[in-house]
Amino acid sequence: MFIKQFYTGCLSEAAYYIESGGEAAVVDPLRDIDRYLDLARERRDRIKFIFETHFHADFISGHLDMAAKTGAPVIYGPGTETAFPIHLARDGEQFQIGKISLEVLHTPGHTLESSCYLLRDEGGHPHCLFTGDTLFVGDVGRPDLFSGNLGKEELAGMLFNSLQKLKLLPDEVIVYPAHGQGSSCGKQIGPETSSTIGFQKLGNYAMLIADREEFIRQVTEGLSAPPQYFPLNARINRQGYDNLDAVLTRSKVPLDTASFKSYRDSGAIILDTRPGEIFGEGFIPGALQIGLNGRFAEWAGVLVPFDRPVILITAPGLEEESIIRLSRVGIDQVAGYLKGSFDTWKLAGEKTDMVLSVDPDELAMDLPYDPHLMVLDVRRPTEFAVGHVAGALNVSLGEFHQGNQIAQSWSHRNLYVHCQSGYRSMIACSILKKSGIHNLRNVTGGFNRLKLTPGITLSGESAVLN
Repeated sequence: MFIKQFYTGCLSEAAYYIESGGEAAVVDPLRDIDRYLDLARERRDRIKFIFETHFHADFISGHLDMAAKTGAPVIYGPGTETAFPIHLARDGEQFQIGKISLEVLHTPGHTLESSCYLLRDEGGHPHCLFTGDTLFVGDVGRPDLFSGNLGKEELAGMLFNSLQKLKLLPDEVIVYPAHGQGSSCGKQIGPETSSTIGFQKLGNYAMLIADREEFIRQVTEGLSAPPQYFPLNARINRQGYDNLDAVLTRSKVPLDTASFKSYRDSGAIILDTRPGEIFGEGFIPGALQIGLNGRFAEWAGVLVPFDRPVILITAPGLEEESIIRLSRVGIDQVAGYLKGSFDTWKLAGEKTDMVLSVDPDELAMDLPYDPHLMVLDVRRPTEFAVGHVAGALNVSLGEFHQGNQIAQSWSHRNLYVHCQSGYRSMIACSILKKSGIHNLRNVTGGFNRLKLTPGITLSGESAVLN
């Protein structure tokens, strides 16, 4: 028996490859499926099944492309309705993979079709559980993402019942969830990417609650608004999508400066995927910056419109990587990339812009003397509550999709923008620049450095602790 977890940090997503006796299955594959196919070729396995735990909202799954290339059936749990052929599994149905088997455990709550897959070893004993978004390490899947006519309280009640089912499994059963820390599919997912049923029964707040009504209350309270692209991704996963090879063929198109400008002038989104520190030194005016070096796909899903063409500025050689990672959240409308990247734009004598980055020490020096200075903290409200610069305004990056509505009231302020480390703040600066706000500075190192800077007064829980 062989099990491999494929963990993708920028989406906090885990897919799984399972093999026994030359037969393999893949659970919750990402859209770019070459990694799974390469492993199957390396191990000389035949991919026999493709298991989906539910309709994913935060990424586009690779189930359709993998089924087309392998001939393996796509398996969903009870109650699933799709626009393409699937094997609709029964609760308790078992699928043989070599000398092991996967048993379907229908666990509705996160969504109606949500199911876990229990792997039984050669002796038929429970070994591990692929829990999808039903059970995370330290958390459970949020019950407010279902787009049907059921409310979150009713789904949370179903989730409570589903967890009682999982509690009956032996404590030593390994838990393999679909997501880790940072995913918006839960609210307090732990940093580990696997656990056991026993540990979750001892340390997961949701597994510890014995009263159904109390469970519903705790699971449904304190939920932040889900990213705007979640319903779209869930619909794409249910209805189908274009083959990724076809997306790459039509998107990986080198553009000269004139063609690039023509797309821009026709309303295309300029997306710059270079790292923030490089972007800040020079970029095309109006570009949205989201660096490949962070949670790229997630922020692209939140901030890039799905109804407009996209043209790319990338580091040389990362054009295809940018297109693939956009496709993971269903952004398939890339029209091409600027050949030669930003250097081509500069050599053509076109206008450029930049973002001034400053050390936290400079903010500390300016704070007492500049009446127009405003510290703009673009972290999530939960991060802000733990600790922040005294007097700072908190507008999380996810709200910046409003663009000009946010920026208009800041036109007379001197903005110092920061996040936790610097990744999100540069994205915010690019949006502000595009909205016509130019009196801004990006604080390098973000709050990680600000909290250690003499002259910076802190508020929030960390200030009390210090």
